[in-house]
Amino acid sequence: MNGNSKQLHLPQPSSGKWWAMLGVGLGVLMFTIDTSIVNIALPTLVQVFHTSFATIQWVVLSYLLVVTALVLGAARLGDMFGKKQLYLGGLVLFTVSSLLCGLAPGDYWLIGFRALQGLGAVMISALGAAIVTEVFPSSERGRALGIIGAVVSLGIALGPTVGGLLIGLSGWRSIFLVNLPIGIFASFVVVRSVPAGKSNSTKQKFDGLGALIMTLTLVCFAVGMTAGQNQGFGSIGALALLAIAILGLISFLWLETRIQQPMLDLQLFRNLQFSLSLLSGLLVFIVIAGVIFIAPFFLELVLHYSTQQVGLLLAVSPVLGGIVAPFSGNLSDRFGPRIISLIGLLLMTVGCLGISTFNAQLTELGYIVRVAPFGIGLGMFQSPNNSAILGEVPPERLGIASGLMSLSRTLGQTTGLSVMGALFAVLTLSQSSAVDVTAAPAEALVFGLQRTFRIAAIVLFTAAVLVAFLWRTGGREQKASSR
Repeated sequence: MNGNSKQLHLPQPSSGKWWAMLGVGLGVLMFTIDTSIVNIALPTLVQVFHTSFATIQWVVLSYLLVVTALVLGAARLGDMFGKKQLYLGGLVLFTVSSLLCGLAPGDYWLIGFRALQGLGAVMISALGAAIVTEVFPSSERGRALGIIGAVVSLGIALGPTVGGLLIGLSGWRSIFLVNLPIGIFASFVVVRSVPAGKSNSTKQKFDGLGALIMTLTLVCFAVGMTAGQNQGFGSIGALALLAIAILGLISFLWLETRIQQPMLDLQLFRNLQFSLSLLSGLLVFIVIAGVIFIAPFFLELVLHYSTQQVGLLLAVSPVLGGIVAPFSGNLSDRFGPRIISLIGLLLMTVGCLGISTFNAQLTELGYIVRVAPFGIGLGMFQSPNNSAILGEVPPERLGIASGLMSLSRTLGQTTGLSVMGALFAVLTLSQSSAVDVTAAPAEALVFGLQRTFRIAAIVLFTAAVLVAFLWRTGGREQKASSR
C-alpha cells in the first residue's frame, strides 16, 4: 500500500497534492451544495411550471436516487479503470447537466436533467475521498480527509443560504448555472494536478449482474422509505418496496459469495475495524438527518422565527463542524483516529441531550449553546472515522471503500429522514388531537422533539461504544504485534 501511494504523490510533493486537493474539493463542494440547494427552490418551481408539489419533489428525488443507486458501481469502476478518469468524467457531466438544468423548459425536462446531474455527482461522491487518500501520504491522510470533511460541512451550510440568495437575486435557473465556472475550473485543475494512478481493468471484470441487483435494491429501499414517510410504513406500497429491497440484498450477498470477481468484495467486512467504522458513520448520519428535518419545525412553529433566521441557525452546526474538521484530521494523524472519533461521538451525544432540552422559551443564544457540541463533535468524528475506514483497505480497494463511505452517508440520511421524522410525528401527535404535525400545539411539538432527541442520544452513545471497542481492540492488536 505504501509503495503505491508514494508513486502517486512523489512527482510534486510540495504543491501538486494541494492543487489536486483544490480540484477534488471544488467537485465535492458542488456535489454537496446541490444535494440541498434545490430544496429551497421547490415552492418557486411549483409556481413557475404550474405543477404539483408531488411532481416537483422528483427534482430532488431523481438526483438522490441516482446517487444512492449507482455509488457502488461507480466506485468499483474507479478501482478498475482509474479514479482520475471517472472523477473527471463525473465533473464534466455534472457541469454540462447543470447547464441543461438551468435551461430546462419544463418540469419533466428538469427532473430528467437532474437525474443526469446525479450521474455525474455519483462519480464525484464515490471517488473524491479515494483520490485524496492516494495523493497524500498516509502520515497526512487524516489532515487531508479533514479538509474534505470541512468542505462537506461548508456545502451543507451553504446550500439553503446560497440557494435563497440566488433565487432572490436572479431567479431559480441561477442555482444551476452558478456551477458552470466552478465546474470548468475544477476540471482544468484535476486534468493538470491529479495523478493518473493505475488501471486494473485488464485483470478484473465488472460484475454487471451484481450492479443491477444492488441498483434495484437501493432504489426500492430509498423509494420505500420515502413512501413510508408519506403514506405510513404500514401502507402496501411501502411494505412491498421494502420487502423487495430485503430480497434484493439477500440475492446480492448470495451472488457476491459465488462469483470470482464480485462488485463488492465481502472479505472487506471480515475486518472488524472497517465494518464497525462504517456502521458508526451510518448511525451518525441517521441522527444528522433527523436534526436537519426536525429543527426547522421547532424553530418555525414553536419559536415563530422567519425563514432567514431558521436558515442562519441551521448553519451553526455545519459551520462549526467545518471549522473543527481540519484540526481533528491533524489530531488523528498524531494520536490515532479512534480516540478523536470517540471524543467527537461523545460531544455529539451531549449535543443531542442539549437539543432535547429545547422549550418554547428558547433564545437564539440558547439554541447556539445547545447545538454547538453537536457541530463540534461532528467535525471531530467524521474525518478521523473516514481515515480509519480508508486506512484498513489495500490500494486496489480504495475506490469501493470510498463508495461504501458515501453509501453509508446516503443510506443514513434516507433512513434518518424517514424513521426520525416518523418518530417525531408519532410522539408529537400522541400529545395532541391534531392530524398533522404542522397543526399541533407548541407543547406537543416540544414533547415530540425532546423525546426524539433523547432516543437520538442513545443511538449516538451506541456508536461511541462501538468506537471505544475498536480503540481497545486496536490497542491490544498493536501491543501483540510489537511483541
